[in-house]
Amino acid sequence: MNQTSLHDSPSRLAAAETAPGSALRVAVVSSAWHRDIVDRARQSLLAELERRWPTAPQVTLIEVPGAFEIPLHALQLARSGRFDAIVACGLVVNGGIYRHEFVASAVIDGLMQVQLQTGVPVLSAVLTPRDFHEHEDHLRFFGEHFVKKGQEVARACVETVSGLRALARGGSLQ
Repeated sequence: MNQTSLHDSPSRLAAAETAPGSALRVAVVSSAWHRDIVDRARQSLLAELERRWPTAPQVTLIEVPGAFEIPLHALQLARSGRFDAIVACGLVVNGGIYRHEFVASAVIDGLMQVQLQTGVPVLSAVLTPRDFHEHEDHLRFFGEHFVKKGQEVARACVETVSGLRALARGGSLQ
């Protein structure tokens, strides 16, 4: 019996749970707001997907004006049936008017609803730092942090798609 555990190494999971030559089809929806930082997550996500999936992933990149627009695009992409997963990348900052908490909540709740309604995994690298100011230290710190978050969301994407494919074949995650 071929059982795969989510605790196995991600590269082993990908190899075990994909047919030879089976592509990973991912849509990445990124916000243009703070593009210089958000692009760091997107770039590291793409590099990590390449590294972890046995064949070259098929990635569709979509940019939207801000994080608030991400869930609607994610819903349309998930409904299309063309993707194994949707990944969202964005930065919601506190502009001093208390709006950021509502935006962040709406985005994350919206992304969760998309995956629950469609069955397509929706992963998030949409971050809301408590304090963000556009000065050199924060730009550098958050730029580096978004690289890490891109890598983390890529690993989560590979493991989630692999696990769902195993379940679809009647496999187990234990």
